[in-house]
Amino acid sequence: MTLVHKSSRRRTYHANAYQFVFSALRHAQENLGRDRSNEHTGHVSAQELLRGVKELAQEHFGLMTVTVFSDWGITGTEDFGKIVFELIEAGEMRRTDEDHMEDFVDVYDFRKVFVDDYQIDTAHVFSRS
Repeated sequence: MTLVHKSSRRRTYHANAYQFVFSALRHAQENLGRDRSNEHTGHVSAQELLRGVKELAQEHFGLMTVTVFSDWGITGTEDFGKIVFELIEAGEMRRTDEDHMEDFVDVYDFRKVFVDDYQIDTAHVFSRS
């Protein structure tokens, strides 16, 4: 998926969910060293985008991620696929022939990733610098 442009069409999910997907896409592209200005070299797979979603959500929302996502109408990774394909249909993202909705289904469990496996790093709190 690569970014094309933004529009103000009616959406299925909360507006913040779409902005978050664009941010997660940029995050994934940057972490992977992809050229965002080029649709071919800037492309990320569903797995790569969902890794970006996970990292960005943990960074921004921490243990509140599941609550935030739920408020936006997102309950699983498949919802991010629905958002992406809605954006593709609206002409706001591009896809390749290798991109499929099924690639987003049950990639990880929100409760496990964002609650059960979540670790708070307190090392900097107790450092003497």
